[in-house]
Amino acid sequence: MNVLVTGSEGFIGSHLVEGLLTAGHSVRAFVQYNFRNNWGWLDDLPPDRLREIEVVTGDVRDPFVVRKAVHGMNQVYHLAALIAIPYSYRAPMEYVQTNVIGTLNVVQACLDEGVERVMHTSTSEVYGTALRVPIDEAHPLQGQSPYSASKIGADKIAESFHLAFQLPVVTVRPFNTYGPRQSARAVIPTIIAQARASDAIQLGELTAVRDFNFVTDTVEGFLHAGRSPKAVGETLNFCQGKGITIGELAAMILAIMNIKKEIKTDQQRFRPPQSEVMKLIGDNRKARELLGWTPKTKLEDGLRATVDWILAHPEFFKAEIYNQ
Repeated sequence: MNVLVTGSEGFIGSHLVEGLLTAGHSVRAFVQYNFRNNWGWLDDLPPDRLREIEVVTGDVRDPFVVRKAVHGMNQVYHLAALIAIPYSYRAPMEYVQTNVIGTLNVVQACLDEGVERVMHTSTSEVYGTALRVPIDEAHPLQGQSPYSASKIGADKIAESFHLAFQLPVVTVRPFNTYGPRQSARAVIPTIIAQARASDAIQLGELTAVRDFNFVTDTVEGFLHAGRSPKAVGETLNFCQGKGITIGELAAMILAIMNIKKEIKTDQQRFRPPQSEVMKLIGDNRKARELLGWTPKTKLEDGLRATVDWILAHPEFFKAEIYNQ
């Protein structure tokens, strides 16, 4: 099929582009315009792979350029979003414009162009601190940060286009995806980069619990959602179903790297108290039952692969600063 990926230059998006190419699809990659013509992590792909992709530049906040990008596509995988939670405290309007208005532009274009399926990307952050564990898709949504609130808005826009206009939407809700190419603003690359180059590991809330899923497993979930007729109109968690505290995670990474360093807390890395999400452990039974999807990568194995990649690419990580 002809497939468009928005946010294709990002961490998950670049892996998804590779997965779609391997599955035999023709991929159009929508990349945010910049004056350097930088294609993000797509530039990290082998040249022969990159030549298989049609790259178009623009901004999801512009409905006209989005409409042109969607034209002629059978499926659209919508991943374009602002995702860094600390920055959302400083620039909430930018998050609403990109995540909510951008999603509106994408689904409206898909409706107008008769797209056969839209995979809309949500996030586990929309659940907020767990009211029950494990978190299934019926768990209440709680906007504990401007970022999560903007993603709730985006999810509801996508849902409304399915219910009101029968647009074939699937909402996929990854929990904490990690792996090669993840940016330094995420906790796992932060720990690895500091373990390599700093005197101590500086982190925020050490007792917060997260459910980490390796990027290739998340991509497989997307591909399953794109194929299954049962997925349309559904919201699906992609997660391991297992939790680990940030403190335990840091200790595991240090053990893998065979490094001994003190793990400290840094006040600037804490979220406001009522905004901190303390526990995210997902329930993946719906994705297992509807899609036949199951995560395959053990946390320790995924962390080893991530450590190896980050150590091979130190130029992308500035351990001495707090990447928001």
